[in-house]
Amino acid sequence: MTGTILVIGEALIDEVHRGEDVARHPGGSPANVALGLARLDNEVTLLSQWGSDADGELLSDHLTDSGVEIFPGTRTAADTSRAIATLDEAGAATYDFQLSWDPQPDGDFSEVFHVHTGSIATVIQPGAATVERLVAALRSQATISLDPNARPTLMGEPHEAFAQISQLLVNADIVKASDEDVDWFTGGSPVTAVAQEWLDRGAGLVVITKGADGVSVYSASGEASQPAFSTTVADTVGAGDSLMGGLIDALGRLDLLGAHRRQELKAISQDDLSKVVTWASAISAITVSRDGANPPTTAEVRDFLSERDIASPF
Repeated sequence: MTGTILVIGEALIDEVHRGEDVARHPGGSPANVALGLARLDNEVTLLSQWGSDADGELLSDHLTDSGVEIFPGTRTAADTSRAIATLDEAGAATYDFQLSWDPQPDGDFSEVFHVHTGSIATVIQPGAATVERLVAALRSQATISLDPNARPTLMGEPHEAFAQISQLLVNADIVKASDEDVDWFTGGSPVTAVAQEWLDRGAGLVVITKGADGVSVYSASGEASQPAFSTTVADTVGAGDSLMGGLIDALGRLDLLGAHRRQELKAISQDDLSKVVTWASAISAITVSRDGANPPTTAEVRDFLSERDIASPF
């Protein structure tokens, strides 16, 4: 498939607190997805917002060094946003945010064949309105993936946040969420029922991550699940984002992205579902074994699977 994957959403500095230790890493859920896609050899462009300060330079260098193109209009006069992550003894993160979100796109979208968005970018105004407008406009040429990525400290009341995200759900071909996201947004609705509801709305794939219990993928052809790979966890920062990037990458390798492939995506076979979930789960497992959001390259994923005597699907 020729063309570019466009990722729309926040890029920020993750300030990670583990006890008395503090580390700073470039991050932001959509930016992490873009980084992961680039390291997996995809042509990917990030439309985001950051400042001309030192933190903005750190973000630019971090992303472009891995091959991410930066969409014109991303650099603004605003301060670069920060996410303050506090890790518990198991490495799980809770977040506090200092951010602004008002991207000003100033470029050409003609080569875009897939769009990914999610997280804070879908609910924080005024930028959320820009995201919704772009997704609706690009759906005629691109498949759309969405990761709602619940952030309770930022998103207000769950039902209000979910109502806003639902405006994007109607255009989404691929929806990924954690079981905790589903629980927060819906007030405890069963995961399988929510997955079916999203499929009924038009999604071709719904992916639910379950932490240490692995991941399940739902489609019209059925369900595929993958237990979490055994690995030593450094922290969980970027785990879901790297899995999201792996999902998009796998579907691209199967030639199931782009508006002209929408029906083929909905008809994905069980065999291809298994390939997708194995590939994405391996990518997430590698990421959690490292500090911060540090997703692997294609070669590292193949080596990881080979070391476990698992044939690489790609």
